[in-house]
Amino acid sequence: MLIKKKKARSHTEDRCLALVLATAAGILNAMALGAFGFLPSHMSGNASQMSTEVANSDTYGILFLATLIMAFVLGGMLARIVVIVGQKLRTIFCLILVAEGMALTVVSAFELLFYSTRFNAEVLIALGFLMGIHNSTSTQLSNGRVRTTHVTGTLTDAGIALGSFLLSLVSPSEALDRRAFRKQLYTHLTTIFSFLSGCIVGLVLFDLFGFIAMLALGGVLIVVPLSVIVMTVRTAGKLVNVRRA
Repeated sequence: MLIKKKKARSHTEDRCLALVLATAAGILNAMALGAFGFLPSHMSGNASQMSTEVANSDTYGILFLATLIMAFVLGGMLARIVVIVGQKLRTIFCLILVAEGMALTVVSAFELLFYSTRFNAEVLIALGFLMGIHNSTSTQLSNGRVRTTHVTGTLTDAGIALGSFLLSLVSPSEALDRRAFRKQLYTHLTTIFSFLSGCIVGLVLFDLFGFIAMLALGGVLIVVPLSVIVMTVRTAGKLVNVRRA
């Protein structure tokens, strides 16, 4: 699910991707809400909130929100650049996630050891940057079918898929694509429910364990892609041995 393949990706692979990455995104988003009272991946809300800060002439609020949005965009941009540069590596997406997990681990450890409200803005901006990387990685890997932090877009995609599926039930011209529409709808619903489940789990875990839970999430984002890298290398090694034999 974390490997870019030459053949078309199946919806099953994308659903597994959504289960892992959308759940992780939901957990991190909810933990940030529990820790700082703010959602680092809610770019639509953050952009809307800027209008309120402009109306109130709150310069600090405007700069903070603008920086947070820019951090998210830069995270997405960086992930795209890395994918293009490392496109010959089958495990490039895994390597990006490992780097993200390591960065999240560092941020979590810092908060665990030196937590102070005066660092909240900087930490939220860092989390927004990581969310941008996270969302860009899943979007590129799934060819746009799985957006792990962009629930608004995923809900829209689910609505489109549902409309297409319902139309296929009554329109003979659309009947041939009914199965594809159904699979697409299931993929979007999996993403949505994974994110929502992650949010619930994230709030519970943060209430119970605080930043230790966030630190553990960083560890998961390291271990999962590393395990995929190991399996990929082993599989490649076996194929080489078979060809030599």
